[in-house]
Amino acid sequence: MLDSLQKNRFVILGRAGMDLYADPPGAETENASAFSATLGGSSANIAVAITRQGGDAALVTAVSDDAVGRFVFNQLAHYNIDATGVRTITGQNRTSLAVVETRRENCQSVIYRNGAADFEITDNDVAQINYRDYGALIATGTCFAAEPSRSATFKAFEAARNAGLPIILDLDYRPYSWPSQADAGAICLRAAEMSDVLVGNDEEFATLAGDVASGRKLAEKLARESGALVVYKMGEMGSVTFEGENAIETGIFKVEALKPTGSGDAFLGNFISAMATGNSLEESIKRGSAAAAIVVSKVGCAPAMPDARQLEEFLNTHEGLNQGKEADNAHTAF
Repeated sequence: MLDSLQKNRFVILGRAGMDLYADPPGAETENASAFSATLGGSSANIAVAITRQGGDAALVTAVSDDAVGRFVFNQLAHYNIDATGVRTITGQNRTSLAVVETRRENCQSVIYRNGAADFEITDNDVAQINYRDYGALIATGTCFAAEPSRSATFKAFEAARNAGLPIILDLDYRPYSWPSQADAGAICLRAAEMSDVLVGNDEEFATLAGDVASGRKLAEKLARESGALVVYKMGEMGSVTFEGENAIETGIFKVEALKPTGSGDAFLGNFISAMATGNSLEESIKRGSAAAAIVVSKVGCAPAMPDARQLEEFLNTHEGLNQGKEADNAHTAF
């Protein structure tokens, strides 16, 4: 089924918003003299990662009918993301806003998501998707945190499956979006069991398993029993990718990180882009890891996503992947 990735065209469900970064880099929000605005939201960031690598990405979400929503539309156009499936809504729902710092230690991130517009994705929105036009459907766990987005995303999974389209899920667990950890674990596990490619960190898999010690076992089980390709990320300890009975252990690149945010979105977008352009699984993991390292070493998330030239330059000028404690100065949010 993953052969369809070679279309290098992806439809992505989930949030897009505005990120405000405290200036100058290193400043605490309460002491900042200015803020810079960038496109934000995990799904939008993944879309940027894909288009920066030459792929096509279409985003399906909702934004508010206001200046912030229009900012998102302008940014999507800037990054060549198809916004045909982005619906403007009126009322009290608002586009997500994040106030973030470029600081590795004690990085504060304040998220405004009360009445988030992207949770207003409906069955009708996902019914408008021509699934056969794409190589895969990508979603993040946040899509399942509230209705009507939850039901609509499950509808999209079913429609993708009926169209023979692989489903790619980034667990992307954000506690502030969920009523409880137990709800998140149960609902995201159901989504994980429907997925063909599953990516998450050790804490996210532990949430699905309901037990800190059982996250890795669950990742192995999903790969073995459902046939999914499962990437289990462990921060500076690298990652393990499970494919059937096989396990590929991978380290991370050593960089001087400026911030802990954006690496997961960079990894997923570049990992999938590499798979789509014919790279081996091992090389795709490597390229995703390199992109993650690049993003945490720069200001912002969307604007920090590397293009093809920048990614190749990084790979040619940095040592290979480091495993475990050897990566003391490496980014930690992968």
